Amino acid sequence: MMKASDVQKILDARVLTGAEHLEREVKSACGSDMMSDVLAFSKDHSVLLTGLCNPQVVRTAEMLDIVCIVFVRGKKPDPAIIELAKERDLIVMETGHRMFSSCGLLYQAGLGSGAF
Repeated sequence: MMKASDVQKILDARVLTGAEHLEREVKSACGSDMMSDVLAFSKDHSVLLTGLCNPQVVRTAEMLDIVCIVFVRGKKPDPAIIELAKERDLIVMETGHRMFSSCGLLYQAGLGSGAF
């Protein structure tokens, strides 16, 4: 387990919204561009790593009690997505790391997948 602020440091990520919530705990991570996989495999209080930039990402995160969304590969969500996340008190970050690297860095730092 770690805090969202740890995720930010590990991934050298830029916070786009939700900086006031960086002390929230993150229990696991899920990396996918397919929200159906996120729905099937994600756990509560996780960080979602994705390159998919559409409002469905925020809606999926909200349904699953995801703490933080990190857009990988330098993807930049449009202002409507950021505003939607802000309304739902979600942390949104972006990093230049690729999905594989981001997942690996978080795993190496001790954050698991929450798999059973």
